Amino acid sequence: MSARIIDGKARAERLTADVAARVAARVAAGKPKPGLAAVLVGENPASQIYVRNKRRTTDATGMASFSHDLPAAVTQGELLALVDRLNADSTVHGILVQLPLPKHIDPDAVAERIDPRKDVDGLHPYNLGRLALKRPLLRPCTPYGCMTLLADTGVDLVGRNAVVIGQSNIVGRPMALELLMARCTVTICHSATRDLPGVVVGADVLVAAMGRARFVQGGWIKPGAIVIDVGINRDAEGKLCGDVDFAAAKERAGWITPVPGGVGPMTIATLLANTLRAAELAEGAA
Repeated sequence: MSARIIDGKARAERLTADVAARVAARVAAGKPKPGLAAVLVGENPASQIYVRNKRRTTDATGMASFSHDLPAAVTQGELLALVDRLNADSTVHGILVQLPLPKHIDPDAVAERIDPRKDVDGLHPYNLGRLALKRPLLRPCTPYGCMTLLADTGVDLVGRNAVVIGQSNIVGRPMALELLMARCTVTICHSATRDLPGVVVGADVLVAAMGRARFVQGGWIKPGAIVIDVGINRDAEGKLCGDVDFAAAKERAGWITPVPGGVGPMTIATLLANTLRAAELAEGAA
């Protein structure tokens, strides 16, 4: 058996095209463009690439893009002051502060300073709380993108055993909440989990998000399972790879996302969909 590939790049292109069409319709109706402010602190090469891609895609959808590049030495107070200005700016509907931040800046303080109505990353405690209560507004981008990819398989998730490897606030925890809302039976695994292979082998749906290159072995995969690989790593040869041993896993899985070309593009597309949603919410749309 060889798994069917879940093409995140193609799905992201369709979502981005839909967002662009809806933005064009807004503008034609005399409404303002949704505005996304992207804040980059320092010169982390990976962050620079991510933010550049996000800004380019924002422009491609016809949205307004606001760039704020700050030096690594910026103080937490200065960064929070910028967030305050963006919160008060009616032309900005979404605020993205790229992580990771320099060690002297508390990322939780920054996340909590963003107006929840402009929190298009979906990481403010208010938005995570709404997700936990099954009343989501702006949902964390990567988990929400993963749910879109899962929906595209056509597999009914109700009652399925889902395993999430990783407990970060950005992916693991909200991913578990998304799967729980889809009526899966959810297990979260982490560094203290005993017999991880024994837990994973029972998963109908596996989401790997621990940031370790090819950590999940093919033999751990339940035959026919759906495998969502969130990891983006470089192996010893410098080649991009995920958290799952793709070559081995695809011989057992029913569906699998590749790296690159899987979850990554969906994260950016979902960010733009969230920005459009934030603009609609600002106008009182349901």
